Amino acid sequence: MTRHIGVLTSGGDCPGLNACLRAITLRAVHTYGWQVSGLLDGTLGLLDNPPRSRSLTPADFGGDVFRQGGTLLGTTNRNDPFAWPMPDGSRRDRSPELIAGWRQLALDGLIAIGGDGSLAILRRLAQQGGIPLVGVPKTIDNDIAVTENAIGYDTAVSVAVEALDRLQPTAASHHRIMLLEVMGRDAGHIALYAGIAGGADIILIPEIAWRLEPLVARLAALRRGDAGRTTGSALVVVAEGARTPDGRQIRVREKSGKGRLGGIATWLGRRLADAIGAEVRVTTLGHLQRGGAPTPRDRFLAAAFGAGAVDSMAAGHYDCMIAWQNRQTVRVPLADAVASGQPVDLAGTMLRTARGLGVCFGDEPGEA
Repeated sequence: MTRHIGVLTSGGDCPGLNACLRAITLRAVHTYGWQVSGLLDGTLGLLDNPPRSRSLTPADFGGDVFRQGGTLLGTTNRNDPFAWPMPDGSRRDRSPELIAGWRQLALDGLIAIGGDGSLAILRRLAQQGGIPLVGVPKTIDNDIAVTENAIGYDTAVSVAVEALDRLQPTAASHHRIMLLEVMGRDAGHIALYAGIAGGADIILIPEIAWRLEPLVARLAALRRGDAGRTTGSALVVVAEGARTPDGRQIRVREKSGKGRLGGIATWLGRRLADAIGAEVRVTTLGHLQRGGAPTPRDRFLAAAFGAGAVDSMAAGHYDCMIAWQNRQTVRVPLADAVASGQPVDLAGTMLRTARGLGVCFGDEPGEA
């Protein structure tokens, strides 16, 4: 009997999602002779009656689709179906509707490509509705536990490094301090990795509490030429989730009344300009890190994860996630993947490397 599996993308988009959808489709069709249906707009498609989905075939990926960013299925990163916001301000559990939509599609299993938040919600739905589920990790923040890399992270880092490469000549020419704000809500992996690769002088991440005085001291030293630099310029990378010295996260207020992270670099830039009397410019990458063509590494990772997810389903292994460990894909319990995030390891190689290069994190002693 031909099996019929579903796939969806959930949470924020990132480069590599289409490459993963391609791998899932090719593996399922060519290796196992299965049918594949893509659920539209993540779990939102299941709330409609009839549920919204589309057939996926190898012909859908014959061109350049897998080279493109975004997701051809659409996605959503708003509203918990177990506490859905209603017009009157109340919350409603709509999980039974999602499960009913799933059953209407008469699928044999589901592959979900998502971050830790969306995978946790989908695992809860799967357990409640008896849905055979396999997860695939994707997030530019790279903060999913038990996997060394997630789809989208490498591309986001590459975009940030390219930005630093473009900012450095201008900084040097005008003797300016350039601040670059990158994504990273709870984890500073993008800021740290890109800061090292892009030659940043200062890196601020959510995991490290910092003070203004060490930053001012480091920038003043650079402007004096103490580090052998004659231009008096500097590059500063700030993760959007980095907190102010008094522990606050800077947020942008939207028309809906909801807030989103963003603006910490602008907040810091004003204070640095006042403290050192230098020209400071701020660049915020924002969604530029989540769009565009995926890097070769993200394309490969997406292909390996997608094929591995189909193989896991063929072997009858569910309630698991395909992870990258020790240069190969492995199956890990989905419960472990969503149990906690993966912050920057404060004793790890990346942070030791940055400190060894003289990068300032604002927590240096004796510089007040």
